[in-house]
Amino acid sequence: MDWLKKKLPHSVEARRRLIDPGHPDISLRKQCQLVGLSRSGYYYPPAQESPINLLLMRLIDHQYTRTPFYGSRRMTTILNRWGHQINRKRVQRLMQKMGLEAIYPRPRTSRPAPQQRIYPYLLRGLVIDRPNQVWSTDITYVPMPQGFMYLVAVMDWFSRYVLSWRISNTLEVDFCLEALDEALSIGKPEIFNSDQGSQFTSPRFTRRLEEEGVPISMDGRGRALDNIFVERLWRSVKYEDLYIKSYDTVPHLDRGLSDYFLFYNEERPHQGLNNQVPADLYLGKEMPIDNKNAIYLKSAQNWS
Repeated sequence: MDWLKKKLPHSVEARRRLIDPGHPDISLRKQCQLVGLSRSGYYYPPAQESPINLLLMRLIDHQYTRTPFYGSRRMTTILNRWGHQINRKRVQRLMQKMGLEAIYPRPRTSRPAPQQRIYPYLLRGLVIDRPNQVWSTDITYVPMPQGFMYLVAVMDWFSRYVLSWRISNTLEVDFCLEALDEALSIGKPEIFNSDQGSQFTSPRFTRRLEEEGVPISMDGRGRALDNIFVERLWRSVKYEDLYIKSYDTVPHLDRGLSDYFLFYNEERPHQGLNNQVPADLYLGKEMPIDNKNAIYLKSAQNWS
């Protein structure tokens, strides 16, 4: 590859222009490697919105983190009570842009696009009692002073260990694939669970799991408790880091999240893990949780 490096422009800005984030065959990470850029050195600026919409999105994010069962109707009522006279249609648009959908105690009747295959839910009645038995993934909105980003993470359910994460200024599938590839370089799950978001039903994403022989599980759209451990992760990330740090640039955000996830995995005790830390359980440094304390996923009808 030395011949390629000799032909590359010297300036970082010129090398950034060589990268195509939507390339169908070469991931963003690989393109960065080819042109000699670090991942954080490539990032586009945060996605932009008007100042008033950024304020509304920040308020929506705070409220959703506290009450993820609030849909656009309740969210509009809350914002109006706080003195922001906006209509529900605008709130719906902002929530859609943020990738937010209320969770419900019953399955939703809506369905994803018919061209995307939906996989069955494999976790009903399952006792999760070991690392790498079930992994899960999800995306959350990250507010910033001058815009916003999206954060995806892959988590081991038994240990709550965060195997990988990525940030992006779009909801394209690439950053989810990068997170998946990194997680698969660490281990392989017996089941991979996600919601029915377009990133996770994308053929590029599901094909990667199928190539590894990993069974895919998909929970009902907006159904409560199917992804509860990742939802708790987002709450921890936001209240313990994002809301109090207010990162002003993407590289700053990247470094801050790297520090936080290291703390989360290796230092932060979890009450649900008998006050053990995720890394000790995932890496087998501590005795496993007793079976009586293992995660038991009740069948869907028990939540209805």
